[in-house]
Parts: sequence; C-alpha cells; structure tokens
Amino acid sequence: MPAEDLGTLAVHGGEPRKKAHDSVTTPLILAATYAFEDTAEIERYFKGEIDREEYGRYGNPTVRAAEQKLAALEGAEECALFGSGMAAVTTALFELLKAGDHVVLMNDCYRRTRQFVGSFLSRLGIESTLVEPGNEAALFAALRPGNTKVILAESPTNPYLRVADLAQLRRARDACEGANLVVDATFATPVNQRPLAQGADLVVHSATKFLGGHNDLLAGAVLGRKGLVQSIKDLRGVLGGVLDPHSAFLLIRGLKTLHLRVGRQNETAMAVAVWLEAQERVRRVFYPGLPSHPDHAAAAKQMSGFGGVVSFRLRADAAGTSRFVDACRLATMAPSLGAAETLIEQPALMSYFELTSAEREAIGITDDLVRLSVGLESAADVIADLAAALSKI
Repeated sequence: MPAEDLGTLAVHGGEPRKKAHDSVTTPLILAATYAFEDTAEIERYFKGEIDREEYGRYGNPTVRAAEQKLAALEGAEECALFGSGMAAVTTALFELLKAGDHVVLMNDCYRRTRQFVGSFLSRLGIESTLVEPGNEAALFAALRPGNTKVILAESPTNPYLRVADLAQLRRARDACEGANLVVDATFATPVNQRPLAQGADLVVHSATKFLGGHNDLLAGAVLGRKGLVQSIKDLRGVLGGVLDPHSAFLLIRGLKTLHLRVGRQNETAMAVAVWLEAQERVRRVFYPGLPSHPDHAAAAKQMSGFGGVVSFRLRADAAGTSRFVDACRLATMAPSLGAAETLIEQPALMSYFELTSAEREAIGITDDLVRLSVGLESAADVIADLAAALSKI
C-alpha cells in the first residue's frame, strides 16, 4: 500500500486484512468486559506478554481499530480516542501539566479550551498567557523557559480561520526545554495539514466534525509519538472519558470517505469564498485560501487545501444578520461543522448569546459575523441559497 496515498490509507489504513469472523468491515464489538481462559492468561496479560482487552474503560477492539486508522492517516505512532473533543484536550493537558507550569495559547483558540485553561487549570496553580496568532514577538515574549510546558494552537481557528505558522511555533517550543507543541487541527483534517510532520508533538481533533463527517457521533482524538500518547491513554483509563464502540464504528465508516468529502468541501468553500468577496452586502470574508486573508501565505506554505469553513461579516446589524441566516433554505441553522450538510450560524447568538454586544465585540465576535460550514451539496446550489438570503437583509 502506498504509504502516502491518503485515499488508500483512508480505506485500508490501520486495519488488518483478515478481520474477525471474516468480516470485510471491522466488526462492532459491544463488550464492557472480556473473559480470560485461565489465571495463567491473566498473568501473561499483566506482564505484557500478550496483547488483548481486559475492561471497556481500558480498551475495545473497535475503538482500537479506529485509533489505528486515524494514526495511519495522521502519520502518528499512536492515537487515543475519547468521548468528545473536549475530553481529548482536557485529558492531554492534565497529563502534560502540573502545578507551577505555564501554558501559552493563542487568543482565538476554541472558547471552551480557553475557559478550561484560564478558569480551571488556574485553580490548580497552572498559569497561562494568551497570544495573538502570527505575532512572533508577542509569542517569544510570552515564553518562560524552564516553566512553559505547553504551547497550544489551533490551525485553522474558529471562527476567523487564522492559520498558525507551525515553523514559528516549533521554534518557540524548542526555546523551552521540556515543552510540548500541541496543535488542534480539527478544521484542517489530515487531508489538508499534518502538523506532526511539521514538528508538532501532539495533534488534537474533535472527530465529531470532519473525521466523522455525518453529524451522528461525538468523539475526540489525540495523536503523536507512542510513549507520550500512551501516558495520555493511561490517564484516560483513570478519568474515564472513553469513546463508546458504536461511535468508533461510525468513525471508521466516516474516515473511509474523508479524502473525498474534504476534497469536495475544499473546492466548494473556495468557490463560495470568492463569490462572497464580490458581494456588496458582504463586508469582509475570512478564508485562508483568499489572498486577502492575513495568513494566506502561511496556509499556502503548509496546507494542501484550505478547508470547508468560510466566515464572513455582512453589511448589516444584528437583526439584519439574523434575517439573512433565517432566510437560508439549503444551509441548516445548527452548531458544529464538517458534515455532509451545509451548516450556518450567527456566532453572536449560537455560541455567545450570554454576552452583551460590547462584550462580544471585545473578543472579536461581531453581531454581523456568520460562519458557514459547507457540505457536499453543489457549490452552485450553496451560492444560490446565499444569494437569495442576502436579498432579505
């Protein structure tokens, strides 16, 4: 099998040719506990002489198959799957950090990640510094050599699709002995970007999004070198944020078409972004494939595709923006992204409703902002839907 052919890896990667009961697909094993033949087998298992399952919180054959497939796609030695993307992030950070350590993270990381680091880890004596993405001077000024243990970035980010310069982050990591560079690559997927090959220590995904791809599962993943990920797996067994076998089964199915889906979404999102940028009722478009995007050069250098999410600001107030979103008939109003269906949301309402307009403005969430996650519909149909909705502003 060509090691770098993502299409072949998506279908066959990580899976043995001969599967249980001669099934063509990896079987769904719904087992919470596993029987041993005798006490001698138990001893061999705990001595590490045989590789098998013991109890559902520590492993499952279907989950393991999904981990191996995703590791093959990401070019990782090991993968740990979790019950959600947040379970993956929090468990990894718990393993990497202790009281007195310091974290540097980009100020547009996922809001729940920022909340966990700033509000929860701070209670455990772990300090953090927020840095604007792309600001190299601020990044290096934030470092505390000997104390900074994690540099955490998303690439691309939500909702402005900022692309982290991975070479810059790698240099920052190297300036802090013992630090780990963690990249949340949910928006990119292994099809568009492989951070491990560009020097990251760990890659995190919300597999709920593009990797699953059908709005029917919750999952998270941490990938990287074997020893580091294994320590995170061990902690997963203590904290209990495991992925259920049925979701793993659905994830395997989703991964087999990942390259096809993301390729189509890359093309559609690019066409939509170009069209939006030409519309009078659109104030600004945020898409890394556009030369107007602040990180276009970095994206062109380190990504093979620009992703399936487009964000844009309208020339409208909050009410006008809501009328636009309400008028869409093809795009479905819902949170999340990366699925077969095109999803649309007004972040000021969907994710930041509890804040005032002024508070949202202060963190960069304007009332006229729209996030669009294109699905597998034709680009022409998506554009026609947006055109009809723009007329309702």
